[in-house]
Amino acid sequence: MIIFTKIITKPLTKIQLRSVNDSTILNIDSRIKSRIKIVLKSGQEAGVILPRGLLIRGGDYLATEDESMIIEVLAANETVSTAYCNDKLLLARACYHLGNRHVPLQIAADFVRYQHDHVLDEMLTQLGINVVVEQAPFEPEAGAYQSSAIGHHHH
Repeated sequence: MIIFTKIITKPLTKIQLRSVNDSTILNIDSRIKSRIKIVLKSGQEAGVILPRGLLIRGGDYLATEDESMIIEVLAANETVSTAYCNDKLLLARACYHLGNRHVPLQIAADFVRYQHDHVLDEMLTQLGINVVVEQAPFEPEAGAYQSSAIGHHHH
């Protein structure tokens, strides 16, 4: 079985680009695990063994130890709640309340996204924020899943 042991973030070198020969689509629950079995687009099974505390982002690459095989990781669409708001203060209040509940968040200039939870949706709706349940990739802030002082490996 192929075992991927490294995360490579963009940009790849020309030599690395020649080794990219497959991809996989993973949801956030899979992308936060340090040891998982995955299925590649080609149908081949592979293993991922990474140091604990790393978060694989959509668009990252996984490589074998010798980098003879590199695959692209795509973030799967999953059921999320996205709170859209143009009022920056109101959006900050939403982040505050969600953060108090230790909810992993994806924060953007005009929205905050979290794994779907109807109770949280109702809380934000009562604040006056438009919450949409949708299918989208979930890319939370790294602090929600990474241990401190750990980041991506750069090769």
